[in-house]
Amino acid sequence: MTRTRLIGTAAAIVAAAGLALFAAGVLRPQPDVGQLVSAANAADTGTPIYYQDPDGKPLYSLTSKKTADGRDYRAVPAGADISFDEPEQPAVMAAAEAKGDRKVKYYRNPMGLPDTSPVPKKDSMGMDYIPVYEGDDSDDGSVRLSPGRIQRTGVRSEPAALRTIRTMVRAPGVIQLDERRVSVISMRSESFILKVANVTTGSHVVKGQPLMEVYSPAVVSAAAEYLATITSRTTGGDQAYGRGSRQRLINLDVPEVAIAAIEKSRNVPTSVEWTAPRDGIVLERSAIEGMRVQPGGVLFRIADHSVMWALIDVAERDLGMISKGQLATVRARSFPGREFSGRVEVIYPEINKETRTARIRVELPNPDLALLHDMYVDAGIDTGTGEPVLTVPESAVMDTGSRQAVFVDKGEGRFEPREVKTGHRGSGYVEVRQGVADGEPVVVSANFLIDAESNLKAALKGFAEGAQQ
Repeated sequence: MTRTRLIGTAAAIVAAAGLALFAAGVLRPQPDVGQLVSAANAADTGTPIYYQDPDGKPLYSLTSKKTADGRDYRAVPAGADISFDEPEQPAVMAAAEAKGDRKVKYYRNPMGLPDTSPVPKKDSMGMDYIPVYEGDDSDDGSVRLSPGRIQRTGVRSEPAALRTIRTMVRAPGVIQLDERRVSVISMRSESFILKVANVTTGSHVVKGQPLMEVYSPAVVSAAAEYLATITSRTTGGDQAYGRGSRQRLINLDVPEVAIAAIEKSRNVPTSVEWTAPRDGIVLERSAIEGMRVQPGGVLFRIADHSVMWALIDVAERDLGMISKGQLATVRARSFPGREFSGRVEVIYPEINKETRTARIRVELPNPDLALLHDMYVDAGIDTGTGEPVLTVPESAVMDTGSRQAVFVDKGEGRFEPREVKTGHRGSGYVEVRQGVADGEPVVVSANFLIDAESNLKAALKGFAEGAQQ
């Protein structure tokens, strides 16, 4: 019996009942039931069942209508009505299943509720329960989706492959002096400053440049003793006799240039010219003409800025990826667009308990002296090893907090959930150390929808097992 014939019969019954009730005075006159027959015929003849706005807007009408600008609404026949339901099975397959070719394991609620039945039944709205066959309800933990659902939800897979992961750890830092390139000029005996060169704090000096003239009784005494030893007729020809006197001058920190001048002139100097021990910038000057200096008093402090340290504060969570020798790129906030490259030299063995950071040291060449002491910088540390590892896209991994899992595409609409062990992350990929083999396709989009289907399936399966017991 066709749908038109069924609707016509129903319309006749309703009409007869309406006439009887109208005769009894129960009902008032109703519209002609011929409208119901016309609607049924429209479904079969292709007559429009409603009209829609020509621009696709959600505006509809049961009769022909025009827009505000005079355009006709678009007629929509029954055959053009869009539906997202799964296509019905052909009659042959339905008949085969009815004959028992596929065994029904149980029936599940059509609305997705966790309710099953071992026999056919209807829900509270009169909808038939959906049969679940043994082939569709596998026990391997996989999820099966129809091709239509896969297409609508946008499920997409990508094979796991070997890739090189580059993970950049970014952290702030500060520029410091290289402790090995700082020199302090101080007197080792009581002395007097006779003259100070035109050198101030911030001046750049070179090794051997005169800084000041100093008179020291201890230095003069040692110089006289050394000179007497090397000029004596008895001991002058034996270098061993003059070695001790010369060592005394060295112990008083007399510059090598001043000792050479004494040996050459054969005169005892009244004052000694002190020179810079290295190239660098004067960080401190305490020397003043005429001042008296006690042993140990610092007169100059000079630092070499050709190599600087970048002390980087790395978050505690990133410390496991840092190792000595890794390449680091430093950007100074004073020079946007410029990069300074170096390598991690030292990882300090302590954690700052207030900031929960660890400090690492990067040595940076500074030939043009652009980097200055206490300058703020931003560092990026390349923690990649350069060796390819098995990876999957980040979107493929679902993290539950205590474990990570992916869905492996087994083909023919079957998806297997699998727990994995992950490693480094970077460049949009995650290292997989365990759980997936090279080349296995994993779901990279709409995997949360598959996960929801998997959870629903597990709930239904639990209810079905409980109903069978």
